[in-house]
Amino acid sequence: MALYGAIEAGGTKFVLAVGEDPAQPREVVRIPTSNNPSETLGEVIRYFTRQRGLAGLGVASFGPLDFKDGTITNTPKLAWQGFPLRDTLQKALGLAVALETDVNAAALGEARCGAGRGVEDLVYITVGTGIGGGVLSGGKLVHGRMHSEIGHLLVGRAPDEDEQFEGVCPFHGDCLEGLASGPAMEQRWGEPADGLPEGHLAWLLEAEYLGRACVNLACVLSPRMIVLGGGVMTQGHLLPLIRRRVSELANGYLPLPDIVAPGCEYPALSGALALAMEAAA
Repeated sequence: MALYGAIEAGGTKFVLAVGEDPAQPREVVRIPTSNNPSETLGEVIRYFTRQRGLAGLGVASFGPLDFKDGTITNTPKLAWQGFPLRDTLQKALGLAVALETDVNAAALGEARCGAGRGVEDLVYITVGTGIGGGVLSGGKLVHGRMHSEIGHLLVGRAPDEDEQFEGVCPFHGDCLEGLASGPAMEQRWGEPADGLPEGHLAWLLEAEYLGRACVNLACVLSPRMIVLGGGVMTQGHLLPLIRRRVSELANGYLPLPDIVAPGCEYPALSGALALAMEAAA
């Protein structure tokens, strides 16, 4: 079987893997994301140069992305703005390279070999340092003028419990990411999410904002499934709170998607491997 490469390019680290099957990324390594893109890409290229017989490479990257130019655009990591990520890899490795957002790749991975295996209408949302979302509709990843930016949905502030918190998003303040990301929770409550007890008000607020986002997505996209991943979602008590709040907010108006945890160990890497296979075909 042909061997493919996968990259999950994040603002903190790059995760690299190879595999013959999207369900089984292997030889997974992590390297820090340097403020010098050439330094990071040098390590990435050395890793894949050691892999013999690669047929293609899939890249699941932080964004926003310009798919036409294969570059990262308005990232807070200023040195990466405009960096030719796709072309650099293609020229160095001599491979077909498919570039996609990390969350779109994760949506594809979950649909191909994770919690949504066989589901053609699926949304993947990651809740961690930031919030992002990818959309699969009719079996195809959704692109428009750019790509989905679910983390910047304007979900509205909970007036009684959260009136004074301005939010942490530098662009919008109190968008979904500004109110419900890991840094938002830490700034609001004075400690990281994993240090907050199960009964803390923080989790009801988190379920409120993520529930609003899920209902909005159900109304606009009508997905069969929403997969909620990321570091904040590792708190096992949060998912039932979100499901309950989604049901309350929808109030019986429309069929609701299944709201589930990821089924893949590495959703974005699995999606990147699937993209690599398509690019090489």
